[in-house]
This record gives sequence, C-alpha cells and structure tokens, in this order.
Amino acid sequence: MKRTSLFAAVLLTAAAAVAGPALADGDAAKGEKIFNKCKACHVADEAKNKVGPSLKGLFGRKAGTVEGFKYSDAMINSGLEWNAETLKTYLADPKAAVPGNKMSFAGIKKEDQMEDLLAYLAEATK
Repeated sequence: MKRTSLFAAVLLTAAAAVAGPALADGDAAKGEKIFNKCKACHVADEAKNKVGPSLKGLFGRKAGTVEGFKYSDAMINSGLEWNAETLKTYLADPKAAVPGNKMSFAGIKKEDQMEDLLAYLAEATK
C-alpha cells in the first residue's frame, strides 16, 4: 500500500472513531434528491453494479469488496470500512480521501446536503 493511501486510511479511521455516527441530523427525503447526482453510476437499493459499484449493504462493508466490480488498487488497498464518517470524508473529496481511486466526482461540499445524503443512504442501502 502506498504511504499516502495508508495515511488517508488512518485519518479516515481515526475520524470515524472520534466522531461516531452522524446520521441523526439528516433528512432522508432531501437526501434522496441529492442522490440523483449519484444515480448515473450507482444503485442504492439492489445488488446491481453500474459504472460504479452497488451501494446495497454499504454501511459496515469494507471498501473495494463488491463482487463483480473492478476497483482501483487504491480503493482495494484503502483499508476503509464504510460508515457515516468515512463516507462523509470520502464523499466530500473522493480523490483526496483515496488518492488513485477511479471515482470522478467533485464531491458534496455543503454540510447539510452531506447529512441528508447520509440519512438517505442509511435507509436505502439496507
């Protein structure tokens, strides 16, 4: 694992341990609308890969492990486990959070939109 990827994984894991769950403030209905930005590449509620991997079963899953999806080495070796805090960091700036990953997405910059999206994902990806 490259040093920068390992460093990013350690930072994301530490942030998750300190901050804990961050879904209480989000509005899932608003988050569903924000998820429209993600729909071209991801499916939230079924095990179907598109340009990006299925998000079904996202929370608690190790990054880079959806069967049938070809991940970058950076994502496979990131050491991340998806939870509210690791997703918050990753979705804010995917290229900075996991350098070398394939996701081309500018990120969610507004805190309220992030909370709403996370609330939606927590419900839709079960």
